[in-house]
Amino acid sequence: MNVNEVKKQVMDGLGLLDINSGVYHGNWMATAGKKTIESVCPIDGQVLGSVAQGEEEDYEQVMSAAQSAFKVWSTIPAPRRGEVVREIGAELLKNKELLGLLITLEVGKTITEGTGEIQEAIDIANFAVGLSRQLYGYTIASERPEHRLMEQWHPLGTIGVITSFNFPAAVWAWNALIAAVVGNVTVWKPSSSALLTAVAVSRIANKVTERNGLPPIFLLACGSGRTVGNLLVNDKRVPLISFTGSTATGRSIGEQTATRFGKSILELGGNNCAVVTQNADMNLAVKGVAFGAMATAGQRCTSTRRVLVHSSIYDSFISKLRDVYSKVNIGSPLDPTTVVGPLVDKNAIDDFKSTVRKAKEQGGRILHGGAVHEAAGCKNGCFVTPTIIEMDRQEGIVLEETFAPILYVMKYESLENAVEIHNAVPQGLSSAIFSTDIRETEYFISSAGSDCGIVNVNTSTAGAEIGGAFGGEKETGGGRESGSDAWKYYARRQTVTINYGKDIPLSQGVVFPV
Repeated sequence: MNVNEVKKQVMDGLGLLDINSGVYHGNWMATAGKKTIESVCPIDGQVLGSVAQGEEEDYEQVMSAAQSAFKVWSTIPAPRRGEVVREIGAELLKNKELLGLLITLEVGKTITEGTGEIQEAIDIANFAVGLSRQLYGYTIASERPEHRLMEQWHPLGTIGVITSFNFPAAVWAWNALIAAVVGNVTVWKPSSSALLTAVAVSRIANKVTERNGLPPIFLLACGSGRTVGNLLVNDKRVPLISFTGSTATGRSIGEQTATRFGKSILELGGNNCAVVTQNADMNLAVKGVAFGAMATAGQRCTSTRRVLVHSSIYDSFISKLRDVYSKVNIGSPLDPTTVVGPLVDKNAIDDFKSTVRKAKEQGGRILHGGAVHEAAGCKNGCFVTPTIIEMDRQEGIVLEETFAPILYVMKYESLENAVEIHNAVPQGLSSAIFSTDIRETEYFISSAGSDCGIVNVNTSTAGAEIGGAFGGEKETGGGRESGSDAWKYYARRQTVTINYGKDIPLSQGVVFPV
């Protein structure tokens, strides 16, 4: 595909050709006199478009609209809220190809990953529709006669959602669509590297609410982290902040939110490891590790960063892995044959080069890659060669997460030893084991095994389904989003006691002699 032709097709098809307002509060903020941020395509370094940024007064308009909208939206029955979300899913489906291409243009994902991300948002919408009829609370046996004890869940109010560039639509959907069926409204502060995607998705969602005669449920507040971000995090009107990003920023947000007794969902760094045992299906393991390390050019929080290989098969495994790496197509993500597209920007290139240098200084041996890549027809693009670095020990740079396709490979002797190395990092998001031995796999998923929030057997660390709760432990933040019962994060639990008798018996045998 010709990049310029695709740009015109996408920008025109999604109504993004002019300077776009980055703030929606029931109306789109006027852009005259506003600062703008340019969205730069990492394929060729060219500007896609500009988005006007909000300031403090615009944020206040957003919050005022959110407070008013919540009073209306929270009183609508949950199944009806689900029907609105169903319509949003249908609109996303209609625009799936264009939105997927926009993600490819804006953050560099391959075509299949870009459209796959929009499909994930659609799947979340469908999941949320079913959830809208299953917001269950328990009825609990009461020790007191003629009493009923039960719990119910109420919406929190206005949810702040701060997203990263690497999943610019799906993570919003995880939060906003599930929060919506629970009865909340959301204020979205997207990454400055993916503003056009946020504007496009917000337009689609709000067209649905507008035609249903509803107030603004899905509000957008593009702006700098120092202004809009800080205002959102420190706002007592926002009982929950969902943040996806770096551990350092997440730690600060968690502390600030806790100071005002707010809640937070933190989806932070990952330093994900795959263990390949001597009983692994070799071809399966090679494919799983390669996908985990190279998908999205290593810019997933679930990307495989480390692989531990049993010493008896180490040489054979590394040989096969290097062969796969040598054959992948690196280039424009608009080419269907491309496996590895660009990094998001020039800063990511600098981080890649710095990490490779540090790894070499710390004893690492480059087995493949390690350099910037000049992709054909993509002058000024942000490309690197997927890199394999052999390390003797897990220390220094190996303990850190770099958003780039860098894979550290190491040997191990026993599974207990492998698990010890696997767990000896600050992060705890995703993990994988490749083995055909049930004893090995059961050990890895037991309490003595992986300490991560996500554990995979004979499949990659990357590529989680929406049905399970997504999130990790330790410095990954402990948050959970998407499936299972993650919806409870967006609700407040209320325990209800109902006395339908003619006396007031007390619990624990307490007597009140009046």
